[in-house]
Amino acid sequence: MNIKYRQLLGRSLAAMVRSRLAAAVGVIALLVAVLTGTAAGAASAAPAATTHAAPGWVCPGTPIPPGYVVTGRAPNGCNGAGSWLLQPVRDGIWTCATSPIPPGYVITLHNAVGCSGIDAWYLQLARNGQWTCAGSPIPPGYVLTGHMNSGCGNIGSWFQQLARAGEYMCPYQPVPAGFRTGTYIASMCSGLGGWFLIKA
Repeated sequence: MNIKYRQLLGRSLAAMVRSRLAAAVGVIALLVAVLTGTAAGAASAAPAATTHAAPGWVCPGTPIPPGYVVTGRAPNGCNGAGSWLLQPVRDGIWTCATSPIPPGYVITLHNAVGCSGIDAWYLQLARNGQWTCAGSPIPPGYVLTGHMNSGCGNIGSWFQQLARAGEYMCPYQPVPAGFRTGTYIASMCSGLGGWFLIKA
C-alpha cells in the first residue's frame, strides 16, 4: 500500500469518526434538553393535555370532572396512597366527605363511619321544604327558616325553603337577591332569631 493511499485512508477514517462522534454528542445533548425541560421549538410549545377521569377508581390528585362525586374509598389502593371511586352525581347518592358537591345539590343525611370511616354525606337535589345538614350549600333562591340541634346525626340540621316575602329567615346566611330584611324576632329559628323577609 503506498503512502498517499494510506494518508487518504487515514484522513477519511478520522473524518468519519469525528462525524459520528459529533452526531452522538448531538443526540445526547438533545436527550438531556428534553429530559430537563430546556428543549426549544415545537416540542416545548405543545400545550399540556387536560384529561378528566372517567367513572371508576382513581388515585389521589386525579381531577374530578364536573358532575361527578366521590362515592367510595379503598385505603390500600394506588400502592397504599388510597384510591377513590368516582360516579356521576344523581338525586339520592351517598358520597365521601372529601367529595365536591355539584351545584343544585344539598346534604340531607350524615354517616360518621361511612366511606371507610372518613364520613359520608347523602346528596339530594334541592327542593322546597327540606331538612339539610349543617354545612350544606344554600342554593340560590333558598333560605334557611328552621333549625334543629339534634338533626343530621347530632351535627345540626336546617329547614330550607324557597325565599318569599313574609317569612322569617334564620341568621348567619346571605339575604337572597331581590329581598331585604325587616323586623328581627329573637324567638324565631329555635331561639337563634329570625329576620322578616321583604321584597326589595
